[in-house]
Amino acid sequence: MKSRLVILIFGLIYWSCGEQSVREEKAEEELSLKPVPAFNADSAYAFVQRQVDFGPRVPNTAAHRETGDWLTEKLKTYGFSVSEQEFTARAYDGRELQLRNIIGSFQPEAGKRILLAAHWDTRRIADKDTERLDEPIDGANDGGSGVGVLLEIARVLHADTLRPDVGIDIIFFDGEDDGEPEHRNFRDNSQVWWCLGSQHWSKNPHSPGYSAYYGILLDMVGGKNARFYKEGYSMQYAKNLVDKVWNYAHRLGYGEFFPMRRTEAITDDHLFVNQDANIPMINIIEFSPEYGFGHYHHTHEDNMDLIDRKSLEVVGETVLFTIFQEE
Repeated sequence: MKSRLVILIFGLIYWSCGEQSVREEKAEEELSLKPVPAFNADSAYAFVQRQVDFGPRVPNTAAHRETGDWLTEKLKTYGFSVSEQEFTARAYDGRELQLRNIIGSFQPEAGKRILLAAHWDTRRIADKDTERLDEPIDGANDGGSGVGVLLEIARVLHADTLRPDVGIDIIFFDGEDDGEPEHRNFRDNSQVWWCLGSQHWSKNPHSPGYSAYYGILLDMVGGKNARFYKEGYSMQYAKNLVDKVWNYAHRLGYGEFFPMRRTEAITDDHLFVNQDANIPMINIIEFSPEYGFGHYHHTHEDNMDLIDRKSLEVVGETVLFTIFQEE
């Protein structure tokens, strides 16, 4: 009995010291976290609404030109130095598309840079719908939501006294959503017809020799009940970054939105940034391992009724938290 009592007492002392050590480590970790400015979901929502109000942002249309001008002015208003990369690209059906990537730089003097991106164009056909298949879609989520979150981040960086310790570059890629339709019988595999803006930029960066520590792409991040799984190409090229961002999301209490599960690889703008620009970039995108893209994908249901402020907030806060922790 005496020996058991000694063991019990020793165990309690060891457990107590262990708990104290864990508490001290946790406290030290919490102290090392840097403060982060607040992300305003209402503001991000308004930015999405403003894009939709222009009309479908289909290349070669007035709505596309007007939206591009507005994006450029907004970034300038928020203190970003802005450049535009205009180019012509051929679509899958031979159409010549007048495209422009819009690049904004915050704290351009900083050597270490983080790249944030989204595409700003919308699809000219609703090929997954059952009606009005040949009409363009609003693209509130597919295009609009990622841009809305990044504009709010730009606004916060300009308005708040807190500053990240790194430079931030925001790129709005054009021509992402003009790939071949679902019902096309003959598919031209001579090139990838999606992601024309990122393909161009990755081989012809806006600044010669440009590089970034890493990149985060946002695509379809505003839908109701959105879930963001670990996308395949992101895991292939930048697993450590995926794990870091997902762990931050869980730390912020958003584990429900960022499941610790992997989904398949998706051809999106980040693929070409990884392959051709050699910048590790991940994709935060709504794509389920069981169901794939949401029911709204490339249909007329991709409108403002789909957009949820909570989803915008979850993604925006997670991205802001991530960039503010960088040394």
